[in-house]
Amino acid sequence: MEKKKIIIIDDDELITMSLKMILQADDEFEVVAEGHDGSKALPLYEEMKPDIILMDIRMPKMNGLEAAKEVLAKYKDAVILLLTTFSDEEYIVQALKIGVRGYLLKQDYKALPESLRAAMSGQTVFGGAVVERIPDIMQSKSSSFDYSAAGITDKEYAVIQLVAEGLSNQEIADKLFLSLGTVRNYISVILEKLEIRDRTQLAIFYLKH
Repeated sequence: MEKKKIIIIDDDELITMSLKMILQADDEFEVVAEGHDGSKALPLYEEMKPDIILMDIRMPKMNGLEAAKEVLAKYKDAVILLLTTFSDEEYIVQALKIGVRGYLLKQDYKALPESLRAAMSGQTVFGGAVVERIPDIMQSKSSSFDYSAAGITDKEYAVIQLVAEGLSNQEIADKLFLSLGTVRNYISVILEKLEIRDRTQLAIFYLKH
């Protein structure tokens, strides 16, 4: 089985080394490059074409949020997980808006391999402490939205809810007794109707409305 290529970007070299050891202890992953500043994210992504970028937020020169935005602006399908010691509300909101695939706390390092697998399967993943804060964050920023006026059917709304719960396309198909292709078509139509870029943005939209 071909290993999944990971890039780690963190200004703390000790943490970078520790993360590399954790991931490479799993036969599924290979750390192909390391960087110690956010400005390295885009060049390393273009050079290595990794499956995932695992990146710290607070770094000199360019932080992880700015770096993630730069990468996703050019490669919208890039899978980026932010790894940080901070569950700061503003960081979480910015990360959701940018469209990263996950926001994990460094103290959740034991769950890192499973989080990477979930992200690569299309899910949006968050560390436990982050998950606990999302409802309050979104409630404070929420506003009502008329889905029916936007042409969203009951079935499409059910799909939106499951996307927001973090289910993969296959899990949604199983839960709603649909084929995988049908679920993909539903999501494409939903994104077009709501003028939303991707699954992550759709989940954010639902949580806010």
